[in-house]
Amino acid sequence: MPLSVSSIVVCAASGLFDETDAMRYTGTGKRWAYGKGETGKAMQKKIAVINDIAGYGRCAMTVLLPIISYMGVQACPLLTSVFSSNTAFPDFFMDDYTDRMEAYIGSWEKIGLRQKFDGIATGYLGSVRQITIVRRFVQEFSREGTLVIVDPVMGDHGRLYSAYTVELCTELRKLVALADIITPNLTESCHLAGIPYKEKGWKRKELFQMAESLSSMGPSHVVITGIPQGEYIANYVYVKTKSENPAARLIRVHKAGEERCSTGDVFSAIVAADAVNGVPFDKSVRKASGFVKQCVEKALELGTPPAEGVPYEAVLYRLKRG
Repeated sequence: MPLSVSSIVVCAASGLFDETDAMRYTGTGKRWAYGKGETGKAMQKKIAVINDIAGYGRCAMTVLLPIISYMGVQACPLLTSVFSSNTAFPDFFMDDYTDRMEAYIGSWEKIGLRQKFDGIATGYLGSVRQITIVRRFVQEFSREGTLVIVDPVMGDHGRLYSAYTVELCTELRKLVALADIITPNLTESCHLAGIPYKEKGWKRKELFQMAESLSSMGPSHVVITGIPQGEYIANYVYVKTKSENPAARLIRVHKAGEERCSTGDVFSAIVAADAVNGVPFDKSVRKASGFVKQCVEKALELGTPPAEGVPYEAVLYRLKRG
């Protein structure tokens, strides 16, 4: 029977769904499984990854590409900006790639990549023009079954980043409307849904209503990340189903260490790769949450400075591909 808000549970490390449940939990009717190419042979999945890249300080592309690739999916980068280091450092060089994006995309079209991607994953977009270009790319390069995963990076701890104007936020909502999956943190969720932010004290009914509001914008799959709950950090999973009642669950892990760069990118990479690989959404979120914790614990063990992100490379062998 479909899950309602009254049957939301806190997930542990064990599996929650059997095969029948897992198929229902995908909710949209899209088959998240390996397909066949024009020759009838099995084809490796491909994700267009739209984000910036930094030469030092793990974040964005330098996290997304290795993890998605490790999980058996071809990761195809579409750059938005080039940084010498991430912006947590006191000095960095930055080259805005916006003026080159359309020519880059045009070349992809010329070599036959239009409607060839199984997934499109987007991250931080720093201007209205970038969002407009990405929206057009999603519309033109998606085919039936292409999964669009949007990480609506806008801010944290109740505050939006300085670059995010009202106009930029409005345009980002238009991109969210094209998504199948979104992975906003608590701040971004509140802003997108028009709900006042609070750091603590979220009730399950409130999270359900916020996730429902976000899903009504377009995405069938929503995970609200980084919800403080005492000694835990929670992620709220919401999936629109064919029945009247959506599936909704709260997944918690114990906190580990202080906040640091790249944890959201690690999380998004796993969710994106799992989506095109056919992994049920709740299982993917649980896996991503657990792996992020392992990465933070390794950072503490190695004494990795927060600005350098998490040393996912040292524990990547532990990540399950399916």
